[in-house]
Amino acid sequence: MADEFTLHHISVSDMDNNVYLLAAGGKGLLIDAAADAPAILDMARSAGVEITDVLTTHRHSDHTRALAEVLQRTGARHWASHLDAPALPAPVDKELGDGDAVFFAGRSLDTMILRGHTPGGVAVVASVDGTPNAFVGDSLFPGGLGKTAGEGEFTRLFNDVKTMLFDAYPDATVVRPGHGEPTTLGEERGSLDDWWQRRW
Repeated sequence: MADEFTLHHISVSDMDNNVYLLAAGGKGLLIDAAADAPAILDMARSAGVEITDVLTTHRHSDHTRALAEVLQRTGARHWASHLDAPALPAPVDKELGDGDAVFFAGRSLDTMILRGHTPGGVAVVASVDGTPNAFVGDSLFPGGLGKTAGEGEFTRLFNDVKTMLFDAYPDATVVRPGHGEPTTLGEERGSLDDWWQRRW
């Protein structure tokens, strides 16, 4: 039976970027090598794991500033959305599309492509202490969706988040955004109609 995941976290840069590390069996899946490669590698050492995989949630530079260095120093496999991959500052080994999964530490982790904040960010869901945790990049935050550039982008992001997260996972699911504090789907579910009306 595969080891249970433990979750480790640091915040980096003046933009309060969250960097998450899922650890199991001596291996680590890093989510967003946002900045400060030495701090990221220290987190992995403290967790007692080798970073074998890196998932980049989306193409924006504040989430990728340490990406090339972390990949070079670890030799990790790089996962990202096929829609955002061409704009990333490091090659992508595994491009993810709709219905794909991240394979890590003996598990298949659900992923979803969330369009709107960028052409196509990726979120990944993993069970930590028996509870689903959704690592969503900048697509969803406490109190609303991530920034979009217009009506079309907002509509795509709202529909993707509602269908792929709110309609698919229980209220207890922890939402871990790219910046700031976590929330749960249950805490946010009652605000969906308000978000649709206000358009952000």
